[in-house]
Amino acid sequence: MGDFLLPLYLTFKLATIATIVLFLIGIFVAYFLAYTNSPLRFLYEALVNIPLFLPPIVLGFYMLVLFSPASFLGKLLEYFGIKIVFSFSGLVVGSILYSFPFMVNPLVSGFRALPKSLKEAAYTLGKTKLETFFKVLLPNIKPSILSAVVLTFVHTIGEFGVVLMIGGNIPGVTKVASIAIFDASMALNYKLANFYSFLLSLVSLSFLMFVFFLNKKFVSNDRN
Repeated sequence: MGDFLLPLYLTFKLATIATIVLFLIGIFVAYFLAYTNSPLRFLYEALVNIPLFLPPIVLGFYMLVLFSPASFLGKLLEYFGIKIVFSFSGLVVGSILYSFPFMVNPLVSGFRALPKSLKEAAYTLGKTKLETFFKVLLPNIKPSILSAVVLTFVHTIGEFGVVLMIGGNIPGVTKVASIAIFDASMALNYKLANFYSFLLSLVSLSFLMFVFFLNKKFVSNDRN
């Protein structure tokens, strides 16, 4: 694989892994937030949305401090052979934390938009909580799932601050496309920077158009 393609490969690999992990975690977090009656719900929602208000560089810095080999957690992870700082694993962890609200919020909205009678009807028909979740609720929030997955993927491929702080700029390991754009710009290689920028923009726009198209079809089918 050519050196100039490596950042793209790492970018899409990172976005794919982060999106899958976030969906597996986020779908249950979203369900909890949507239906919990806990008086601390506002606190849980605030914690989920911290990355929306915290500058990426700040989040990356605190992650760097938290997972540094000099910290207790960093030493503990190193003892088990797990390296987070300046590694691809660090990029995944950073992207998961920073993109968390982009996965959870659309799913929460989807769950809350469902009529309460849907769950009650499922329980009345003898469905268990798991069956209701997987066979009744999830199929009815397909547009929200699609939006959450695409928003998370697109957001991850464009991330710069967090991945730079936690992963550094190691070619073939942590140098994703956004960092490659920065490097190319600093080296006045605007042709290469434009190549990466155009490709990321094209991919993001294509995904978003795909989401809008499918959501429109979902709405049309519901009306019919």
